Amino acid sequence: MATYGRTVRRGLPRSPGGESWPPADATAPVESVVAAVVVAEVVPAVAEAPVIVEAVAVVEAPAAAVAAPPPAVGPAAGATLRRGLPRVAGGEPWPPAGQVAVAAAVAAPAAVVTDAAAAVASDAAPVAAAPASAPAATPARVVAAAGTGAALRRGLPRAAGGEPWPAAGFAPDLTVAAAPVVEVVAEAAPAVRAGLPRPGAGTAPAAAASAPTTAVAVAEPTGPLAPLPFTRTAWAGKAARTRPAPKPEPKRYGPFTRGQWAGAAIVAGGGLLFAAAMAVLAVRWFLSLEFMQDFLTTYPGEYHLPEGAPVGFPSWLGWQHFFNVFLMVLIIRSGLQVRNEKRPAAFWSPRGNPKRKISLSLWFHQSLDILWLVNGVIFIVLLFVSGQWMRVIPTSWEVIPNAISAALQYVSLDWPTENGWVNYNSLQQIAYFATIFIAAPLAAITGVRMSGIWPKNMKALDKAYPVEWARAVHFPVMLYFVLFIFVHVMLVLTTGALRNLNHMYAAQGSVDPNAYADNWLGFWMFAASLVVIAAAWVAARPLVLAPIAKLFGKVSAR
Repeated sequence: MATYGRTVRRGLPRSPGGESWPPADATAPVESVVAAVVVAEVVPAVAEAPVIVEAVAVVEAPAAAVAAPPPAVGPAAGATLRRGLPRVAGGEPWPPAGQVAVAAAVAAPAAVVTDAAAAVASDAAPVAAAPASAPAATPARVVAAAGTGAALRRGLPRAAGGEPWPAAGFAPDLTVAAAPVVEVVAEAAPAVRAGLPRPGAGTAPAAAASAPTTAVAVAEPTGPLAPLPFTRTAWAGKAARTRPAPKPEPKRYGPFTRGQWAGAAIVAGGGLLFAAAMAVLAVRWFLSLEFMQDFLTTYPGEYHLPEGAPVGFPSWLGWQHFFNVFLMVLIIRSGLQVRNEKRPAAFWSPRGNPKRKISLSLWFHQSLDILWLVNGVIFIVLLFVSGQWMRVIPTSWEVIPNAISAALQYVSLDWPTENGWVNYNSLQQIAYFATIFIAAPLAAITGVRMSGIWPKNMKALDKAYPVEWARAVHFPVMLYFVLFIFVHVMLVLTTGALRNLNHMYAAQGSVDPNAYADNWLGFWMFAASLVVIAAAWVAARPLVLAPIAKLFGKVSAR
């Protein structure tokens, strides 16, 4: 047979810092017959990859364990192998031309058994053909010896046209002692790199003389691992050993947290400011048109009162105004407390009906309502007796276009000139009329329906005036009062604070709007009223209210 001795191509070193493998003086194997070594592997049924063994020494069993020689095989039993890439650089394709795959008989005794369900080695490398003078071996059917193990699962044949592999039979019992096995791991010549199996290639022929028993010793590390071949410079940080405790969820006030509310307020405030600026610019442009200039001349924002209308404010009106503000602030405060209260601190029951109990906050709210109604009735009577009603009740249809004119002037920030000591502008007159004669009666009627004053067991009256309607109206009316107070105070302070406060609290004024523009008396009276209102706000608590409530009924903790 021709030889293919060549210099072996060298690759990576086998140890760090070593020389390339194989050594430079190593040569490729020449004319020889490669014996097929069947390596028994302990692999479960779900194993994915076989163990790769580079060098294995074959040791024959004792003479007593030698099996009978295999029968001769005919020349037609082999199949020509397909040639592939060379084994060495610059060599001829492998395997050499004329090589055939031969299925050889396998001796039954001295077999190495590893697992009852393990199959025999999956693929065998193609080998060189025997010399031409040697008879070729015919494929022989190998039948596993019967035993107590499970039946072997058979797969594809090892040679084209052959029988399924492995042969039909049973796996030997693991408890049966096998022939002596000598495990030797020897230093061998550099292994020739093996490629993928060739289609149609058969199994490598087994040794013809005797049944060699081979085993592979897989070395496992026993002892401390070798130190790293380099200096360690990277180390695991704190995050690899510790995990920070999760931060608690921020407290929510309704649907948002405190920061989210602040952000929403900033965004909403910015949006409102932008919208207000756009409205001011748009209205200023609109009022600059010629027809709107004529409209402002015809309707400056107020109309003349009927003859005989009083000029100025009497002193009783100033005191009524103060009491109204005082009671309204406390009514709104106690009403919100009743709305949000879940566990009242104390209860009040009337002397004549001890079974009827209401919370102390509700008693305070209803008591303030009664005082406010009494003050309102006195105000209405004095309003009509003194003729002041002509200042707050529209007496001409000119109030509508004048109110529109005043509203446009307010939006454009070019506010109408007015002197409240003599006359209100039309927008103020409509606002005062709606507050005194619409909002106040609505608040009183809905409050009475929800209170204990409403008669019991009157189904027709309850059906005509359901309590649900009263609840649906009472709260929006309260919001209207809050908005009215806010806008009213802002206009008082921005349209001549000292002059307006003198009109409202000190009952001082003149037809000349600048007469009391520098008088501070009204301001200090206003400041004193704020101190009284703030003190009443702080004092409105069970510790102070309980002794007062005991004068009109019984106070209990439950």
